[in-house]
Amino acid sequence: MTSSTQQVSQLLSAWRAGDVAAFDRLMPMVYDELRRLAHRYMRRGPAGQTLQTTALVHEAYLRLAGHRDVDWQDRTHFFAVCAQVMRGLMVDRARSRQAIKRGGGLHHVQFKEETAPAATQDEKLLALDEALQRLATLDPRKTRIVEMRYFGGMSVEETAEVLKVSPITVKREWSKARAWLYREMKATEN
Repeated sequence: MTSSTQQVSQLLSAWRAGDVAAFDRLMPMVYDELRRLAHRYMRRGPAGQTLQTTALVHEAYLRLAGHRDVDWQDRTHFFAVCAQVMRGLMVDRARSRQAIKRGGGLHHVQFKEETAPAATQDEKLLALDEALQRLATLDPRKTRIVEMRYFGGMSVEETAEVLKVSPITVKREWSKARAWLYREMKATEN
């Protein structure tokens, strides 16, 4: 374990124990990695995204500040939680845009199916989130793998480390989760 990794783990422990200043010392150490995580996520997110990488990191920072009671295992676990927080932020933002797009309470007009527009990126993100919620009820570990690999851009090895399973298990469950999500999303399209 590198000294930087040890230092992050120590700060996480101190933060959990109530040292608020530990969180303030932690953020500059992990900021660049959080920006990379956010950038990877934003690349996969909806086209025409108005939220900037920096804004996503700052919003995640505000949400993380309230997560002191998490039993932080180490640096990798911290980034896995960050991936979950960023996913939540992006889904909330997509829901908000969809509500505005749908008229925010204005009268809804039904179109014939032939004239219905194709699903937007926000709609796809929301469909993915709903499918992930269904998967979480069946297999929470597969859901966490998707969050860490897809939303967090974590490697197989990093994901295995957080979940305390072998890399082979992560690869197998990642493959199964993707296939399951694909089937679920295709079924809801029709």
